[in-house]
Amino acid sequence: MTNTILLILLGGLFTKHFVVDFPLQVPYHYTNKGTYGHPGGILHSLYHAIGTALVVYMFTPASILFTLVLAVGDGVIHYHVDWAKMNINKYLKWGPTTHEYFWWLLGFDQFVHALTYLGIAHIIVWRLV
Repeated sequence: MTNTILLILLGGLFTKHFVVDFPLQVPYHYTNKGTYGHPGGILHSLYHAIGTALVVYMFTPASILFTLVLAVGDGVIHYHVDWAKMNINKYLKWGPTTHEYFWWLLGFDQFVHALTYLGIAHIIVWRLV
């Protein structure tokens, strides 16, 4: 895989992340992500998995099966990272206007999602090159 394809893949994954995590995330998603198994959190993570599948399939030579495995992995990781963040904030009573650590945790959440995309790119390069 060339460096150009790798950069396009990462750009696509980060763009997908922004779109799904912010403009497409509605109150039904973000108010329910802290309840394990709630359809709101699952739906949000499913959108991430679908977006990842589209990006990987469009910009890499990955097979459909390999693409789906990566997409499901992204969705599962995303779900659990968001669930953990919501529950840590709830347990510690951190909110956007009550504690600066709320924002640190939000930044850490985004950092872990970025590491997930770097991991996906690494797996693709390792598997397909």
